[in-house]
Amino acid sequence: MMNYFLTDEQQMIRDVAREIAEKVIAPVSAEHEETEEFAWEVMEACAQADLFRVSIPEAYGGMVPPGQVGIFNQCLVVEELSRVDAAIAVSYAASALGFFPIVLFGSEEQKRKYLPALADGKVLAAFALTEANAGSDAGGIRTRAVRDGNHYVLNGTKQWITNGGEAEVYTVIALTDPARGSRGASAFIVEKGTPGFSFGKKEKKMGIRASATRELIFDNCRVPVGNLLGREGLGFVVAMKTLDRTRPGIGAQAVGIAQGALDDAVNYARKRVQFGKPIITQQAVQHILADMAIQTEAARAFVYAVARSIDAGVEDFSKESAMVKTFASDVAMRVTTDAVQIFGGYGYMREYPVEKRMRDAKITQIYEGTNQIQRNIIGLALAKEYAAKK
Repeated sequence: MMNYFLTDEQQMIRDVAREIAEKVIAPVSAEHEETEEFAWEVMEACAQADLFRVSIPEAYGGMVPPGQVGIFNQCLVVEELSRVDAAIAVSYAASALGFFPIVLFGSEEQKRKYLPALADGKVLAAFALTEANAGSDAGGIRTRAVRDGNHYVLNGTKQWITNGGEAEVYTVIALTDPARGSRGASAFIVEKGTPGFSFGKKEKKMGIRASATRELIFDNCRVPVGNLLGREGLGFVVAMKTLDRTRPGIGAQAVGIAQGALDDAVNYARKRVQFGKPIITQQAVQHILADMAIQTEAARAFVYAVARSIDAGVEDFSKESAMVKTFASDVAMRVTTDAVQIFGGYGYMREYPVEKRMRDAKITQIYEGTNQIQRNIIGLALAKEYAAKK
């Protein structure tokens, strides 16, 4: 790995995350993959190590100084956890996705009510935008929120919500004015246990099996007016501004998956003997490993550069956020596929780690906006940039 000139604090954060990954996650990873149970013991270890504080402002119990965002430190943690188990890592990362809307758009009262407990890791958060008919087309949401006195009444469902059922705090995007389309969406903080708020079954998934993915069901769920984030009609902005800041985290997850697969492949190639020699001595294998290393390091450098630019206060980074998510997740898919190839028949067996990494890598190309949608975002941004130059 290249020297990225981390500060002492950043190096400490990385070291702590790596220690948790190796000493807490690694021993239980296979069990959680098999049982598909949520890894609460890992979340508790992350909380005790203060890792939930890395992207929450200091004023609310976090570690982020005034005027900064904490994206880079968040990426460092997600990468290290994902290097061992991406399913468990996404449970940690999804909480940040859920609380970033509060950090960005919450009132002072909302921040003081929710962020300290989230920083302590006492509770987890989740982000609820996707619906059965509103995936890539986020503007197609149908969940309604109707004002009734001092409450909003929510009706509808949200689908494939990471941390669903496990989180205590949910950021939910619902329509307050359907006639305005996406401009009629608003964002709400909904607490687990609110009457009318329930969960569907836990989904059975190809990968990231230890993470909880459930449907959220709102049936005349009454949410206090004070739980509206920002103002009515700001929901789509809340969602997009949040995703701009969290997509580098998907890139970091992808880098962690790729790095883990590369580590596995190199170690296996050094030990696997064919034709009287370790297969790593064969040029064909060396070339595959070299390409895996090149792509992984390039993705890491890209993730770090975008995360640092966001933390530095760059105003418009939607294009770069989409680019890094797309590039890194595509790399993760290629690198894990190559790792399976290096392992040969063993790589196809569940007894070995690389088939899980390949399954886990796939979702990074899909969630928080498919890579095809990211390319749309990038293309539109390029068109605007070049039009502005004329």
